[in-house]
Amino acid sequence: MKQDLFQAPDYYNLDDLLTDEHKMVRDAAREWVKRDVSPIIEEAAQEAKFPKSIIKGLAEIGAFGPYIPEEYGGAGLDQISYGLIMQEIERGDSGVRSTASVQSSLVMYPIYKYGNEEQRKKYLPKLASGEWMGCFGLTEPDHGSNPGGMTTNFKDKGDHYLLNGAKLWISNSPFADIAVVWAKDENGRIHGLIVERGMEGFSTPETHNKWSLRASATGELIFDNVKVPKENLLPNKSGLGAPLGCLDSARFGIAWGTIGAAMDCYDTALRYSKERMQFGKTIAGFQLQQKKLAEMITEITKAQLLAWRLGVLRNEGKATTAQISMAKRNNVDMALNVAREARQILGAMGITGEYSIMRHMMNLESVITYEGTHDIHLLITGMDITGIAAFK
Repeated sequence: MKQDLFQAPDYYNLDDLLTDEHKMVRDAAREWVKRDVSPIIEEAAQEAKFPKSIIKGLAEIGAFGPYIPEEYGGAGLDQISYGLIMQEIERGDSGVRSTASVQSSLVMYPIYKYGNEEQRKKYLPKLASGEWMGCFGLTEPDHGSNPGGMTTNFKDKGDHYLLNGAKLWISNSPFADIAVVWAKDENGRIHGLIVERGMEGFSTPETHNKWSLRASATGELIFDNVKVPKENLLPNKSGLGAPLGCLDSARFGIAWGTIGAAMDCYDTALRYSKERMQFGKTIAGFQLQQKKLAEMITEITKAQLLAWRLGVLRNEGKATTAQISMAKRNNVDMALNVAREARQILGAMGITGEYSIMRHMMNLESVITYEGTHDIHLLITGMDITGIAAFK
């Protein structure tokens, strides 16, 4: 079995900014990834199968709703702890981090924030333990960057709601027990509904032939006259701001997670460069390889500082949506560039499953598009600094 030799880079001694609890949480996640994810993830990606065996471990390291209070089964941790867990999981694989991200930020978060006490008690403990898995239905076949244009809708039928429509590119959908679905009422107002597997007319076909996030399950949500009990409506927030609030949390997790993918690529390339001989010496001694490695560690360090500061702002309740956008866009782009440069250092070996780099690169091609594309996040920053929305 292949040994995971990963050593995390910390060029600016950022560990000094972390509490003992932060480091303990991170190190537990790191050890779990080394033990339970790294040995199986290449095969899972090659076979395009989500390794369900890891769900229990994800729950045990607190990856499901780490910031949800303990009374509902969460770990009651702060936002930096959440970020560090996502960093370590994505160091293993972006698809595995997607699974945890969705469960935490897109399923547990809206039930906790927008749900009532009965809903919290019914769903959150089972989601935190991994007994139930969830998914988030916002994106539609014709509405991605413009979620407000959604056509999925529900009608009030007296003792229940009747839900119709379809959602696409939904992580976890093929095996999810519940879906938090965003749909319009008769007045065109967006609400969240909890749809449970087994409800008549609800199906979750899987999406195949992906070159990216191959170790993660992606699918659709189809609603054909699904009767949803009225108590399954999330009562405490409606409008597009409700799902976008969930996406703030998920994008924050991505800003941290992609640092993990970049660290793994950098660490792999650095180790390889010290071992690979050409022209009578290791390639680590050549200027162009040092340029690549030096730029990688510089960009990783900048991204770490950006994520840490954003975590402090999140803990203080001060982080804006636009600030989260900036970190998501910058850090995913950084990780993708690091993966591409790292692949070049490895030459032909970089495209094989012997190393993690090509898998990270393919995964990051999805991460740079989902939960707000690279371009849309750029325009969110543009709108924030000019006051003019360029995408409307």
